[in-house]
Amino acid sequence: KSAETLPSVVFENIQGCSPKCLCMLLENISGLSINDDFTVEVIPEISVAVATFIKSIDTEEFVKNCSQNKRLKKFKVTARLLELTQSIKAENIPASISTDYLTIYFESARNGGGPVSDVQLLPEENSAIITFCDPKGNA
Repeated sequence: KSAETLPSVVFENIQGCSPKCLCMLLENISGLSINDDFTVEVIPEISVAVATFIKSIDTEEFVKNCSQNKRLKKFKVTARLLELTQSIKAENIPASISTDYLTIYFESARNGGGPVSDVQLLPEENSAIITFCDPKGNA
């Protein structure tokens, strides 16, 4: 399945809950298994984790169950559905890379891309902001 069809839930304020603990809590709440039924990506810099469901699940019901879970409440972790975005940030971009190369790379269907409307290089961060014409292109 492509990322565009896989529902994701964002967990914010996770600094008080270790990634392993968060994964166990999500297994308990969902009744699903980490890696087999869903994956979790932790972004420690902003105290956020994103759970992406491989197995079909009612994510709205799951978010509701998370907001009522006493353990997540104790950790002050909040859950919400991940909204589609038209822009992504690509990191660790070599200094010699051109906007044309990035445009072609991210438009490649083989890479899960789609039509790109803008590429903004951020050389001081070795990164770029890629904006797609359609949110489905950033899968």
